[in-house]
Amino acid sequence: MKKEKVFIKVYHGFGHAHNMVVFGHVFKKKERKSTAYSTNPLINAVHLLRLFFVKPLSGITLQMNWYGTKLNTQTEYDGFFRFQWASHIATNAGWHPVSVICPGSTESTSANGRGEIFIPHITQFGFISDIDDTIMVSHSKGGWRRLKEILFRNPQSRRLFKNVSEHYRLLAHAHTTPNAPNPFFYISSSEWNLYDYLRDIFLHNKLPDGAFLLNQVKKWYQILQTGKTKHDGKMMRIVRVLDAFPNQRFVLFGDNSQKDPEIYELLSQKYAAQIYAVYIRNVHDAHGKYASDKLKLMESRGLHICLFKESEEAMQHSRAIGLLN
Repeated sequence: MKKEKVFIKVYHGFGHAHNMVVFGHVFKKKERKSTAYSTNPLINAVHLLRLFFVKPLSGITLQMNWYGTKLNTQTEYDGFFRFQWASHIATNAGWHPVSVICPGSTESTSANGRGEIFIPHITQFGFISDIDDTIMVSHSKGGWRRLKEILFRNPQSRRLFKNVSEHYRLLAHAHTTPNAPNPFFYISSSEWNLYDYLRDIFLHNKLPDGAFLLNQVKKWYQILQTGKTKHDGKMMRIVRVLDAFPNQRFVLFGDNSQKDPEIYELLSQKYAAQIYAVYIRNVHDAHGKYASDKLKLMESRGLHICLFKESEEAMQHSRAIGLLN
């Protein structure tokens, strides 16, 4: 039987010399991604839906090459793969190329995925941010309203909260030099299907570049469940970042549309020494008191806290606690 050609998609990895990680997916064929943005909502919907017409491939043997070091792994049931290793060479801060291939493949199965690994500079702070309803308007609580935002808007027409890009850019360059920005990690319940879509949004709005950690791939018939996941998965992804950089102090950004206050409060019980401040955007007044109560618990553990509606409020708070110059 003729083997199928596969497509390897490598996402941004991260780490330091003693703990490097890169991950991605293997699909039956390359996803169809549009680079032409339209004002027609139906065309935008078609382009978005294409991202969910994927066929992940399990049990595919892969090989990663890191400056001569070769590691092997196999894809999981949903096509996901992960490489984790300690570098055998000195690693400078910045972005480093990495390649992932199917070793010993024939012409019909040849595939070569290329990605980058981000090694943060030694800086005063790192930033971990949610995306939906923290950076951009997503209506995470409302199924149809959320779906409408995703389906009918292209990456250049998605709505961000006022001044959020400016705030993040200022944080990226605070207390450091232009060639050594503070690291950003974007952790979301959105699926890996939306990886390029989200990166296009961030690029268009000049948000700081960083590593994305997203949710499991979904198929087209699961589109109504996009962005819905148990909060344990999101917390686990944040823990991976905190554990990867035990000597780094972090600032967490989230919102009160779902479980961010609860997740961050649980994290503060174990990682209070690593977390400098927590910001929660108040997008639902009905959840304001609940979020405030969780933040007060975090404050009792020595964390700086801020419950805000507008990014200008958060910027003022960042200046008051010394995050911004």
